[in-house]
Amino acid sequence: MNSQSDKRVSVRTARAAAGAALLAVIAGACGVSTTDTTPEPSSGGYGGNITVLAAASLTETFTQIGKTFEADNPNAKVTFSFAASSALAEQIDSGAPADVFASASTKNMDTVVQAGHAADPTVFATNVLTIAVPAANPGKVTGLDSLTSRNVKTALCQPQVPCGVVAAEVATNAKVDITPVTLEPDVKSVLSKVTLGEVDAGLVYVTDARAAGDKVREIAIPAKFNASTDYPIATLKDSQNTDTAQGFVDAVLSDEGQKVLTEAGFGTP
Repeated sequence: MNSQSDKRVSVRTARAAAGAALLAVIAGACGVSTTDTTPEPSSGGYGGNITVLAAASLTETFTQIGKTFEADNPNAKVTFSFAASSALAEQIDSGAPADVFASASTKNMDTVVQAGHAADPTVFATNVLTIAVPAANPGKVTGLDSLTSRNVKTALCQPQVPCGVVAAEVATNAKVDITPVTLEPDVKSVLSKVTLGEVDAGLVYVTDARAAGDKVREIAIPAKFNASTDYPIATLKDSQNTDTAQGFVDAVLSDEGQKVLTEAGFGTP
């Protein structure tokens, strides 16, 4: 090859190199990779506000799951309303704005589903009852039989509330007649009566007794007499933020969410 040809090759090579360098500079300035154009997945993908209506017995666990969900999704905000499942179902049927419903009873969830407010609920936990007494056990309660005594003041949930329904099943199974001195709107209210010493005993979920710590003493109900309840969860059809609502439901159903529940004493479905 003569010198003139060598010069043409050198010029073409130099131009190619310069072009490649220019493309690299432009790509770098624009933040574009010349080898991989796939965008990085964004973290904290859920955003906006959601309202979760949940059974009172889920207060501690859902609050913890909610904080983790918000930490993982900084643009999301979860507001909780805890009450008896029956009362929450009535609120939903009355048009109360909400995004997720978590019930302590399939019956109350079924009411919401049949009214067309939700679909395809998933059971995520179970629970059973226990006898909670003040730490000093002033009524000297030893078991279900003790609750039949007129000298023992007992608190129960109202009969339409899930914890009241399960308490009635327990009494039937054990063939005991319990006459409560008070019927409370939800399980946390029963527990409050016990911790304040206003009653000698209350039938509450094992998870609530555990959450109360040393404020109460737990007297186990024999398995042959005890009864359980299922906890279903679903997004609501009138939700204004369905993606984030489903994201929270998925968080409850996740391994991490299930760990929070089982550590609190809930059973697995």
